[in-house]
Amino acid sequence: MTVVERREVALVDLLDRLLAGGVVITGDVTLRIADVDLVRIDLNALISSVNAQVPAPWGEQT
Repeated sequence: MTVVERREVALVDLLDRLLAGGVVITGDVTLRIADVDLVRIDLNALISSVNAQVPAPWGEQT
């Protein structure tokens, strides 16, 4: 076992790293009975931090 494998990362540190770079979540869920699609849910989400270098996509409201 190497030093890297034994290193522990706190959940807060992991979330900080993910939000600094941004995370894209995509997925599809389909409820099907007898080969008939009844419900389909598509998920597309971008999770990222917003700061002065990366402004909010909706701009400033006055």
